[in-house]
Amino acid sequence: MNRNNMRPQAIPTVQIDNGRVIVTEWRFPPGAETGWHTHAHDYVVVPMTDGNLVLETDEGIKTSTLVKGRSYARQIGVSHNVINPGPHEVIFVEIEVKTRTRQDYAEQA
Repeated sequence: MNRNNMRPQAIPTVQIDNGRVIVTEWRFPPGAETGWHTHAHDYVVVPMTDGNLVLETDEGIKTSTLVKGRSYARQIGVSHNVINPGPHEVIFVEIEVKTRTRQDYAEQA
């Protein structure tokens, strides 16, 4: 959900979506946001550019500093709106790891 319709939207491009992962390139033009969302999977972020992003969370505003090539991971359930407050485009690749149970593996055998 987008709580502030005044900002441009970040641009997601899904590169892979299979039974194990979803890989999405996110491009944030200046001022762009994702809109409020809750992550349904554990995920890894791989920054392609340096930059600062503002995270609107239920706990308040946070700043995340991205360093090109320095990855970080977050767990399922993160809820936030991600905003690029800067004058330059910020790009990262997000890799969501789909959780599989033992039953899932047994059914494939």
